[in-house]
Amino acid sequence: MADYLIVGGGSCGSVLAARLSALPGAEVTLLEAGPAWLPAEVPAELVDPAALPIGPDSRWVRHFPVALADGISGAVPRGRVLGGSSAVNGCYFVRATPRDFTGWPAGWSFDEVLPAFRRSESDRDFTDDVHGTAGPIPVRREPPERLSVTSAAFTRACLDAGHAYCADHNAPTASGVGPVPLNVEGGRRINVAAAYLAPLAERANLRISGSTRALGIVFHGSRAIGVRAVRGGVEEFIAADHVVLCAGAIESAQLLLCSGVGAPAGLRALGIAVVAPLAGVGTGLADHAEIGVPYRLRAGLDDGSVPVLQSMLNDSTVELRPYTRSFEHLADTVHEPRRMLGLALMAPESRGTLSLATADPAQAPVIAYRHLDAASDRAALRAASEVARDVLERMRAAGVVAEIDPDYAPHDDWLRARLGTSQHMTGTCRMGTADDPLAVVGADCRVHGVDGLSVVDASIAPTPISRGIHATAVMIAERAAELMAKDAGAPPSGGSSSVSGVTTLLS
Repeated sequence: MADYLIVGGGSCGSVLAARLSALPGAEVTLLEAGPAWLPAEVPAELVDPAALPIGPDSRWVRHFPVALADGISGAVPRGRVLGGSSAVNGCYFVRATPRDFTGWPAGWSFDEVLPAFRRSESDRDFTDDVHGTAGPIPVRREPPERLSVTSAAFTRACLDAGHAYCADHNAPTASGVGPVPLNVEGGRRINVAAAYLAPLAERANLRISGSTRALGIVFHGSRAIGVRAVRGGVEEFIAADHVVLCAGAIESAQLLLCSGVGAPAGLRALGIAVVAPLAGVGTGLADHAEIGVPYRLRAGLDDGSVPVLQSMLNDSTVELRPYTRSFEHLADTVHEPRRMLGLALMAPESRGTLSLATADPAQAPVIAYRHLDAASDRAALRAASEVARDVLERMRAAGVVAEIDPDYAPHDDWLRARLGTSQHMTGTCRMGTADDPLAVVGADCRVHGVDGLSVVDASIAPTPISRGIHATAVMIAERAAELMAKDAGAPPSGGSSSVSGVTTLLS
C-alpha cells in the first residue's frame, strides 16, 4: 500500500512524486492515464520547442469539448502523457505576480511562496534573490539575436509605440514588452517529468504506472482509502494512506464529483451517493479568453524553427502574443506567411462552470467557460485590440507585415468571431477556509469534509492568475510538498527507506 497515491503524472504530479518520495520511508505511487517512458526514451516530438503536438491525431493529449461562450463551441487539449501538458505546451514559464496572491489564504502570500518558485527553477539569466539558480527546471529567455522575424518586429513596434521594455517577465513588478521565460535548454523542451523524475532512476520507493486511468476515489466513511483505476484493461483497487489528485482543473474536479464530493443536488440527480457536500466543486472556473487577430507576413519572410512564443507585451490586464506559427498549424512545424497575434485577457471577471453530464468518469464533463459574459471583459479586449492594431500597423510600416485582418473592427461581434481560450484553467477546486461555502480545499490542500484526500494542481487557485499558469502550478506542487512533509513529521509508516531502483511501468 502506498503512503501517497498521486493521480496524474503531469506538472504537479511529477513534482509531488519527486519531493514526497524523498521523505525517509515513504512509499509513493504515481498514476498517469497516458504513456510513460524511461527518461532516455522521451519521444522526439515532445522535446522540440518549435512544435506543439496537440492536433486532433495526437496520441499525447485528450481533447475536451467546451462551450467558450453562448453559441460558441470548441475543444481544449490537455496533456495525457508523463509530464502532462508540460510535455506538449509552448514552454512559456512565467510566474504569477505578487498581487495575484491577494485573495489566497494565509501561508500563500507571494513572499511565502517565493521560496517554492525559486526551488523549482534554475534561471540562466538572473541570479538575484528573486530567482532560483539550482532547481530542476531550466529557465531562459531568447537573446535579441535569436528572435524570429515576427518576434523582433513585434518587440520593435511595441517599443516605438511607447511601451516599456521588460527584460524579465518573472520580476515581481514586470510589465511591458520583452522576451518570454522559457523552459528550454539546448534547443529542447524540458518538461516537468524530465526535470524532476529523470534524476530519480535509483529511487525504489517511487512507482510510476503509465496507462492507468483513475475512475474514482474510494472512501471508507469519510476517509479516502484509495482509488478505482483501469490498468491494462483491468479494473482494480489501489490502496493508499493519502490520495492526492493532480489531474488538472478538468479531471481533478470531475473525479471529485464522480466520487461523491460536490453539490448534493447535482450528485443525487445522477445517482451518485454524497460523501462530502462541497458546492464549490466545478464552480469558479477561470481562464484567459484569447482573441486571435490574423495577419500575413510579407512574402519571403519566415520565422524558421523557433519556439512558438518568444516575446510578449503584458500589463497584467491583457497580454499580446506574437505567435511564430499560424493557428491552423500550431500542432505541427509547417511554416507559412499567415500569422496570428493573440490578445489574451489576463484579469477576467467572467467565470465558468464544470459539471457532470453522467456519472461515468470516462465521459467528458460539461465545461462552460462563459467567456465575455462580463461587460468589463469585453471592454478590456476592445481596448487591447486597438493597441494590437497600432502595433500591427507599425510592423506593416516596417515592411514585415503585408496584410492585417481586413475585417478589423473591434466590436463585440468581432471579438466573438475570433474568440478562443489560452487553456489556462483554474478555480474548479478553489482553496479557502472551511467556512467559505465555495471552498473545496484548505490552505494545506486537503479537501474539506473528508480525510486522506488532497488536490494539488492549478484547480485550487482561488483567484485568476494574471500570467500563464504553468510556473505557478509547479510552485503549487512545490509548496504543497513542503506542507505535506511538515505534516508527516516522522517518516510515514509502511514504507521502505530504500532509495534505489525507480519502478516504471512503460506503455
